[in-house]
Amino acid sequence: MSKLPDDTPQPDPLDSFDEIIAAETDRDPDLAVIEAGSRTLRTQGGPPQADVPARPEDPEVDRALREVEAELATRWGETKLEPSVARITALMDVLGEPQRSYPAIHITGTNGKTSTARMIEALLGAFELRTGRYTSPHVQSITERISLDGAPIPAERFVETYHDIKPYVEMVDARQEYRLSFFEVLTGMAYAAFADAPVDVAVVEVGMGGSWDATNVIDAPVAVITPIDLDHTDRLGSTPGEIAREKAGIVKRDATVVLAQQPVDAAQVILRKAVEVDATVAREGLEFGVVSRRVAVGGQLLTLRGLGGEYPDVYLPLHGAHQAHNAALALAAVEAFFGVGAQRAEPLDEETVRKAFASVASPGRLEVVRRSPTVVLDAAHNPAGARATAEAIQEAFQFSRLIGVVGASDDKDVRGLLEAFEPIFAEVVVTQNSSHRAMDADALAALAVEVFGEDRVQVEPRLPDALEAAITLAEEEGEFAGGGVLVTGSVITVGEARLLLKKG
Repeated sequence: MSKLPDDTPQPDPLDSFDEIIAAETDRDPDLAVIEAGSRTLRTQGGPPQADVPARPEDPEVDRALREVEAELATRWGETKLEPSVARITALMDVLGEPQRSYPAIHITGTNGKTSTARMIEALLGAFELRTGRYTSPHVQSITERISLDGAPIPAERFVETYHDIKPYVEMVDARQEYRLSFFEVLTGMAYAAFADAPVDVAVVEVGMGGSWDATNVIDAPVAVITPIDLDHTDRLGSTPGEIAREKAGIVKRDATVVLAQQPVDAAQVILRKAVEVDATVAREGLEFGVVSRRVAVGGQLLTLRGLGGEYPDVYLPLHGAHQAHNAALALAAVEAFFGVGAQRAEPLDEETVRKAFASVASPGRLEVVRRSPTVVLDAAHNPAGARATAEAIQEAFQFSRLIGVVGASDDKDVRGLLEAFEPIFAEVVVTQNSSHRAMDADALAALAVEVFGEDRVQVEPRLPDALEAAITLAEEEGEFAGGGVLVTGSVITVGEARLLLKKG
């Protein structure tokens, strides 16, 4: 199951790329221009984008944030795990149990967690509750992980929160066999920031698994479990049922479980856990679900069935059937939080629900960042996510020729990911991101040749060169012929591409 990590400090892979790319973007930050060979990639003319914070404009704040990032990078990264909540429990104890000062909605699953969290946050905010959201990994800025009222906390507040809890972190470090990890410290920061705000409700995404995840020191009355598939099999288990056993660990006594459609063995495990702790279960397809959906400009129009009835004409500005199902989960979770279907008979206000969903954005999830040709970013990093993305691309976009840019992590099922994309990519440009976890471009190319054939694979180890090559291939279709580019394979690849192709 889980491997005991060595105690060699590792830099966090999700914080390294901004320094590597900074020399490129600093040359013309106002236009986010990246010189790539003989060509210039520009972001002018693209659609409005979701709010993702850039580096702080104040040099002193930027320096302070970089110092915090550097200190966090000396701790175990998120791929180094010791399956225990002992250290985070000790930290919560010396901080005065901040996670107990507000209710929470806790989210686990394999895919869709962050998008679902953002939808839940939007719904709660629309009903005038002050929210805190903790999600991972980040797309571009580490400050994205901790949000208040729908916006990442300012860099100044991030730095202040770190320094506020740092003495307590060092106290716990001195008493434990292993120091607190990068993710454990960030979790402590999030819970402390939410208590300090204070928030009315926290929306918390599990980092990995559930039972021994650092977030699981929170006692949430609502647990959301998105679809479970094979990922992190070396740590969580080799079947959906084994993985579900870990993820069901977030279900607390007398809670409500909002359950997405699952493989049979995963559903059985979760239902058994619910019985053990007297939890109520709301199941997608039975108690709630998607009644209908149709493609609309910039997204889709839904009718959702919640725990309190139907909600028609819900516009969601995100693409794909998987996002419609995430919306159904989010709606049921918020209804459960408000007691709809239990203490409360009437449904939520329909207009407020519509307003909330219409405001949702999810950076790096089928996000269009450029036009002529269209460049789409999607953080799919496992076969299940890739299949959902491929289906959504075919439904939402009418590309005559789609070029893939793929940079993946070495610890993923990369062959399965490539096989999922093979039917929709005319050609694929393989590359690698700046993470130490990145699969070598040549090794990725060897796999891609087996899946796509040699004539459909191009290798560009540097991401700027890969983007240039893919855009050039897409432009061969002509300005109005419908060529497009999909950048995918890893959250890190998408984050770096986003930084290269647009401001912020």
